[in-house]
Amino acid sequence: MSPLAPGVIRILAPNPSLMTYWGTNSYLLGDGQTRVLIDPGPDLADHRAAILDALPPGTRLSHILVTHAHRDHSEGARALSDATGAPIFAFGDALAGRSPVMATLGDQVGGGEGVDESFMPDVTLAHEAVMETEAGAITALHTPGHMGNHLCFHWQDMVFSGDLVMGWSSSLISPPDGDAAAFRDSCVLLRDLAPHRLLPGHGAAVETPLERIDFLLTHRANREAQILKALRQGPRALLPLTQAVYTELPASHLPAAARNTLAHLIDLTQRNHVVATPELSENAVFSVA
Repeated sequence: MSPLAPGVIRILAPNPSLMTYWGTNSYLLGDGQTRVLIDPGPDLADHRAAILDALPPGTRLSHILVTHAHRDHSEGARALSDATGAPIFAFGDALAGRSPVMATLGDQVGGGEGVDESFMPDVTLAHEAVMETEAGAITALHTPGHMGNHLCFHWQDMVFSGDLVMGWSSSLISPPDGDAAAFRDSCVLLRDLAPHRLLPGHGAAVETPLERIDFLLTHRANREAQILKALRQGPRALLPLTQAVYTELPASHLPAAARNTLAHLIDLTQRNHVVATPELSENAVFSVA
């Protein structure tokens, strides 16, 4: 349990991994009789107990907010709600918020890594919905990209950014849950909001949000340019293309990198820069248009 700011406590879930860094960050907000929780994390009894232990005597949870329906963020929500009586708030279930192209391509592009398919909130939050809590007003921001139902939460001068923007790593974009075009738009939305601080779903606080967001947007633009450069040398399937672009990546990381490459290819295909043969799927052969 770590105090990060007045009225903000982080409880770190014991689920470190290649994809979660030091584990999932759960955040308690407020200093009154009721508190708000952002991201209950995985369904681990030890983590649930740590969250409950972090509540001062005589206080209770009023809201359980979920950034998105990946198991490392949402799976513990229902058990925690049952234990406290606090309702679960989110954009929607695991399929909510997908773009039309991702909804159509769902069966062709695989994916679904770590998806909490049974997740269902008690209360759905639209973009820019405002929750009035004892901790203060919290605004939900629909920010798809890492996942279609992804929300960031704006509170005071900071944003709880989930897996959209993190300081330790760029976000995995794995279709059909991940969407490169939506990621770009969501980053621009967050940049225009100009928060003073980001508290992400994994890793340390981001103290220079605008610099970090601009870096991520540039990183994605450069990756897109690398993909197009490789395809100008000839058509390629997904894995050989990924190997040509991620030249210094260990073989163990290539499957995750291929998901990011596929996200860029879908975006480039929709913008008529790339052609997929015989049809757009993870098994297609890709070439420049």
